[in-house]
Amino acid sequence: MEQIHYRWAALGVGVIGNELARAQQAMGGNLYSVGNRTHAKAVAFAETYGIGKVYDKPEDIFADPAVDIVYISTPHNTHMQYILPALAAGKHVLCEKAITLNSDELDRAAACAKEHHVVLAEAMTLYHMPLYKELTSRIRSGKLGPLRMIQMNFGSYKEYDMTNRFFNRHLAGGALLDIGVYALSFVRWFMTSTPDQILSQVKYAPSGVDEQAGILLQNKEGEMATVTLSLHAKQPKRGLLVFDKGYIEIYDYPRGMTAVLTDTATGRTQQITEGRTDQALCYEVADMEKAVSGHGSMHLDYTTDVMAMMTRMRRDWHMTYPEEE
Repeated sequence: MEQIHYRWAALGVGVIGNELARAQQAMGGNLYSVGNRTHAKAVAFAETYGIGKVYDKPEDIFADPAVDIVYISTPHNTHMQYILPALAAGKHVLCEKAITLNSDELDRAAACAKEHHVVLAEAMTLYHMPLYKELTSRIRSGKLGPLRMIQMNFGSYKEYDMTNRFFNRHLAGGALLDIGVYALSFVRWFMTSTPDQILSQVKYAPSGVDEQAGILLQNKEGEMATVTLSLHAKQPKRGLLVFDKGYIEIYDYPRGMTAVLTDTATGRTQQITEGRTDQALCYEVADMEKAVSGHGSMHLDYTTDVMAMMTRMRRDWHMTYPEEE
């Protein structure tokens, strides 16, 4: 397993913050420091993981010259208030999905990263799972023929609580930014180019955010994709890639480690297993460190394409968040 070579600060101590801390320890290191809007939670987090430094307020992270990389895992609508000062302070930033609310915000953040010569990336786990790299290699061999269609499902059943982050407009809730970003990132990873034709339908939750959506996509190569999303109906996290000579099924695709390849002519199946789901954050951290060292990519170009699709769809739906009004 890769080793930690940079000093990381965690901004946010929720589920992902805890996974990041465990990943760093699994890689033989530890987080350098932690900050959170509620200081007491940051102190408790530091005690749990033996982290030596806790900031009085989150913004103090950016003034600390010892910090190399900041991992932001706060709610979507707070990302920009932390991304821009972190980048301006010369910190590399890995930010939870969705990285921003819309394309305008992402363009501003990317320009800031470029100006200050630092890496900006979205924490999209599937871009870093070994399975995806293996599947890409097999697809590029040409043995499956051209990609024709992608089918994506992602649905979870959340109780109707309009104050929690899933349904709350003031926390940038909704299916698209929370779970749709995974499905669209999968589509972008495997498509030859980004879709330029987009059709969608949306069903709103009582709070006014997107509860459910159906999406049709096509790019200039004629590759097509369908995406179904729901926050109030459970679906398997299933991705299906359809080629001339076979198809590939991936379950639990956000952190997938197993795929099944079926030969269209013979019906024979082959299971492909690469990597481990429980090490997803380790792969992400390792790739971020490679990118910081100048020897890897975090695929901000794909992130930009996905954000453009989501921004376009929400504009079609006339759905905005308070920060955009």
